[in-house]
Amino acid sequence: MRLYLINNTIILKYKSAKILFFILFSLNTFSQDLLPFVENYSKYNYQGDNQIWSLSQGKDNAIYFANNHYFLRYDGVKWEKYMLPNKTIIRSVLVVGNKIYTGSYKEFGYWHRSNGKMIYFSISKSNKIFKDTGNEEIWKIVQLNNKIYFQSFNEIYILENGQITDVKLPFQISYCFPINGELLLATINEGIVKMNGTSYEEIENWSILKGNVVHSIEKNGNNTYIFTQKNGVYVADESGIRLWDNALNSKLKGAIINCAKFINQDKLIVGTASEGVYSIDMKNNSYININRNNMLMNNSVLSIAFDKENDLWLGLDNGVAHVEINSPVSIFTDNTGTLGSVYSVAAKDNGFLLASNHGIFNYENNSLTLLPNSKGQAWNISKINNQYVIGHNEGTFLYKNKTLTKINAINGGWNFTKSNLYTNFLQASYSGVTIYKNENDFSQYTQIKDFYKPIKYVAQNKMNEIWAADNYRGLYRVIFDEKYNTKKIINVAQQNNISNDFGVKIFEFRNEILFFINNTWYTYNSITNLLERNSLFNSYFKNISDIVAIDNNNFLVLKSGLLYVIHSSDTKFIWNLIQEKYYRGKLINDNLKIFRNNDQYLLNLDDGFIILQLQKDNKAIPVIKVEAYNNKELVSNKSGIKYNTEIELHVVSGIYGSDKPNLFYKINDQKELIPIKDGTIILNNLNSGSHKIVIYFSDGITLYEVSNYQFKVDKPWYFSFWMIAFYLLAIAIILFLYYKWNKIRYNQKLALKEEELRHQKRILEIELQAENELNVQEYEKHILELEIQTKSSEVAGKSLSIAKQSEMIENIQQILDNEFDINKLKSEIKKAIKINAVNKQEWKVFENNLNQIHNEFIKSLSTKYPLLTSKDIKLCVYLKMNLSSKEIAPLMNISFRSVELHRYRLRKKLALNQDKNLNKFLLEI
Repeated sequence: MRLYLINNTIILKYKSAKILFFILFSLNTFSQDLLPFVENYSKYNYQGDNQIWSLSQGKDNAIYFANNHYFLRYDGVKWEKYMLPNKTIIRSVLVVGNKIYTGSYKEFGYWHRSNGKMIYFSISKSNKIFKDTGNEEIWKIVQLNNKIYFQSFNEIYILENGQITDVKLPFQISYCFPINGELLLATINEGIVKMNGTSYEEIENWSILKGNVVHSIEKNGNNTYIFTQKNGVYVADESGIRLWDNALNSKLKGAIINCAKFINQDKLIVGTASEGVYSIDMKNNSYININRNNMLMNNSVLSIAFDKENDLWLGLDNGVAHVEINSPVSIFTDNTGTLGSVYSVAAKDNGFLLASNHGIFNYENNSLTLLPNSKGQAWNISKINNQYVIGHNEGTFLYKNKTLTKINAINGGWNFTKSNLYTNFLQASYSGVTIYKNENDFSQYTQIKDFYKPIKYVAQNKMNEIWAADNYRGLYRVIFDEKYNTKKIINVAQQNNISNDFGVKIFEFRNEILFFINNTWYTYNSITNLLERNSLFNSYFKNISDIVAIDNNNFLVLKSGLLYVIHSSDTKFIWNLIQEKYYRGKLINDNLKIFRNNDQYLLNLDDGFIILQLQKDNKAIPVIKVEAYNNKELVSNKSGIKYNTEIELHVVSGIYGSDKPNLFYKINDQKELIPIKDGTIILNNLNSGSHKIVIYFSDGITLYEVSNYQFKVDKPWYFSFWMIAFYLLAIAIILFLYYKWNKIRYNQKLALKEEELRHQKRILEIELQAENELNVQEYEKHILELEIQTKSSEVAGKSLSIAKQSEMIENIQQILDNEFDINKLKSEIKKAIKINAVNKQEWKVFENNLNQIHNEFIKSLSTKYPLLTSKDIKLCVYLKMNLSSKEIAPLMNISFRSVELHRYRLRKKLALNQDKNLNKFLLEI
């Protein structure tokens, strides 16, 4: 009994554990399909209404939409929006040749393109089809046997050879369908009828459809598929009609079918009102459901169309969706948040391994499962043989034989790479570099000692030496011994005086290690122990954001937000652009990883991953059309635009899916190829003159010139002909006015000059007069001074003479008083006379003084009359002193008559007339 209880307890615990495991496993597992890429366009993009009732691709490859009040056109670059003249709701659209037919309320006609715009022509109005009492609305347009059928609920209008035939129906219909050269009408209550001219007949054995609202009828092989609104799908063949034998049919009954179409007989597309769209593989009956939970903006699909690439276009209740159903591109998106951001993805048998910030996930059989004990940040997955090494926040894990094992506790394995020297593998982590020696046993590892930095990238090309790039900044050359003890750590960036060494990247190319530091590529010179610029990579790969190796000859580059797969051939690099729409806004900065699986490339995204397939075979060279617009007006090739205006070029390929060509352009003579993003080239601030835009197509190997556009920028308005003429006229007027102004100024200056001259003349006259007066005054002063000098000489001479005479008289008086002897008296008187005579020394002093006083006069007289002797000059001086001949005689020690005779001779020497007074003449000299 006790044993029974124990056994029951064990069994109960086992069952409880099993149930608990199942519950936990279920919580960590959810279903998610790999889906084709979907590009959604909301009414924000096309600026129209919500519902897209119908759509069709034109001969020009543009897609045309019936969008309630608007008729839309999209060529892959630009959305255009138009309204009918009567502004009614447009329900249907069909392209036939160059005409785009549309139907609306009491109106149908066609559009055609002219000068970059759509022009409408009303067929119903020109044929006066609708009367005021009618209330018809054209819901569908079909073409059959060179006839165009415009269908409303109660009537069908047939356009043939320009004539309209109005066929009134005895019953209401939902839609009409051209099948096997016949027009089938889906009535509301009478089932399906066949139209023959203007008569109708029931289809045999299809009575089961009575009471069903039929929304689509499609022929596929020998079967006809009838899609009812609420009762699923029926299949008709020669034996009769039956419900479609497919498990999905029951789902379709509840989803409400709105539309359906086949692609190439092997794929069926069904659009529903509540479950989005189903894509069914008719070969194996598998299907995918694209809906609001994964890719679509809403679940209500109103219309379906296929483009020339066999990709799917959906008209939604609110927007447009382009589904690349025929594309090799697949995408996995987690909208639940369970997966988180994916940092690495790798392919495995029957699925994928994903490293995300939420843990390590296994994707297999459309189910995503979090692997046990792997929660947390996972960084990197590297496939070595048939095992996967995974760097994780909590350590390094190994996934092998469907089992995840933790092999060490080294945190944060960012990258895992193979050494160029050995079979060793290097792991860059939070705490340095770890070396794994045995690829068959990753539990054997060694960490380089005494080098504990957060290392993002690592590489090795020399024994006992590694290169390591810090996660933040710095490039290190680490030298270690045989036991992995660090001997030397060299900061190579500092050694080479590189100040900005943030975000260093290490990239291995053809067994050579390159370093990307501060937007410059370097290699290491082991002879000089210095970094050297790498000319090859600097010429091709400057200004990149990230670079990731794929294999020896291929790598991935992120530049200006665009991803390129680079194929290297010798020293030539072929750039293959990955369309931005696949990853726009979803890349994880500095954590870009790519995994190659045969011809597929797996790329991690912040909400999943994407599978790309880059075709190796040469793509067909596309036909490119360039439309240019200036101020929203079409500008034809080789036309002109106004200066300082913007020109917008639309480079239209007419291809919307994965085969959309990689296009580049050059402007004028520039060397650099510029990728064309979203098919638009916007140019502004252009110089006046001619410009040429050349469009190139790259097939991944070769560049081809596929189109060009030339235009001319007019001269600025201020350099136009009339403005130049105005400038010349203005210059002429200015010059004339300047001339007149200068002439007036000249005359004014001349008058002013004359006035100034007169004034200066007057001043000069006054100055001259004053100077003359001054000269006269000076002359008179000089004369006076001379006269004073003369008088002074005269006075001096006479004073000397008087003094001597007085002295002599006094002496004679004393002799007469004291001497009585006559003889002795005579002797004494003579002696007194002799004593009182002027001695020679006194005379000499007298003459010197006289000469100094009359020095100027003597010089002037000697200059004018050089023949005069010293006695003549002495006589002239005495005469100038106004001395008489009698006074002069004793001064010259000659007799009176001798003075007179000397005067006579002097007059002759001076050549004076008898009328000229000698004394006055001498005073004037």
